[in-house]
Amino acid sequence: MMRRQTTATILMVRPANFGFNEETASSNAFQSREKKISSTEIRKKARQEFDAFVERLRHAGVNVIVVPDSSNPIKPDAVFPNNWVTFHQEGYVITYPMFAPTRRKERRRHVIDKVLQQGFQSEMRINLEFHEKINRYLEGTGSIIFDHQNKLAYACLSPRTDGDLLQELCDRIGYQKVLFHARDAKGKDIYHTNVMMAMGETFVVICLDAVQDAAERQMLERQFKSTGKTIVDISLEQMNSFAGNMLQVRNDQDETILVMSEQAFRSLRGDQVALLEKHTKLLYSPIYTIETIGGGSARCMMAEVFLPAAQSS
Repeated sequence: MMRRQTTATILMVRPANFGFNEETASSNAFQSREKKISSTEIRKKARQEFDAFVERLRHAGVNVIVVPDSSNPIKPDAVFPNNWVTFHQEGYVITYPMFAPTRRKERRRHVIDKVLQQGFQSEMRINLEFHEKINRYLEGTGSIIFDHQNKLAYACLSPRTDGDLLQELCDRIGYQKVLFHARDAKGKDIYHTNVMMAMGETFVVICLDAVQDAAERQMLERQFKSTGKTIVDISLEQMNSFAGNMLQVRNDQDETILVMSEQAFRSLRGDQVALLEKHTKLLYSPIYTIETIGGGSARCMMAEVFLPAAQSS
């Protein structure tokens, strides 16, 4: 099997009740409470940002499967499906244990079925959510940055990312874990690996300043070099603008596109943009409400679908 790092099909969940989640705020330093506008206006703005983002992706030739969130129960973070489900090229679907009880409600069989109905098949399910009962969490591609081509699983440890559980998953899917620690400017553990690191086919965007342990930083740099990844190093300030929260996808012309928010793009220096454009096309969209209140950005909104096509009977 030719292993793919990028896919032309992604799942996105249109938010019904987007808002500030009290349960996730303690470990997500990227969240901010907005007191100047009503919750009704916040929900409206989030849907507008979502719709505009989907339109830009589709215009660029990306196949976007949109599933509307259900109104009940209320799920303020449903717009971030990448945390609870992943769809793999070997044909399995993995569901993950979530830190916040409200986020566990996002796991819906209906969403998975909608993906499969688009002409994909799944040979196996790996259900990890039972680990929530013993307070062990691993939040999908928020916690894990997969290098699918080299079967590596990068993760920075945090209350939402259990290293032993990652090892168990890697044993089941035949990947090797690469663990490290990452902290923000205030010394707080970065809650999700995907806010400080994004893996492309030929490059990696990463905030190396967040990796304060010199040995871990050198280990990562060696790993990237050995797998042929050009390092695009971003600052802590750029990370806070979600410049690490990017996802490379493909379009219907088999071109690669690095997707990010407008805020992330505007935080990049000219030389960083030029370096990235040597590797891939760039696409960005304004999602300021979702970023500010939800504490997640463009990558969090997209769950890649790598599943094989269903066999016609």
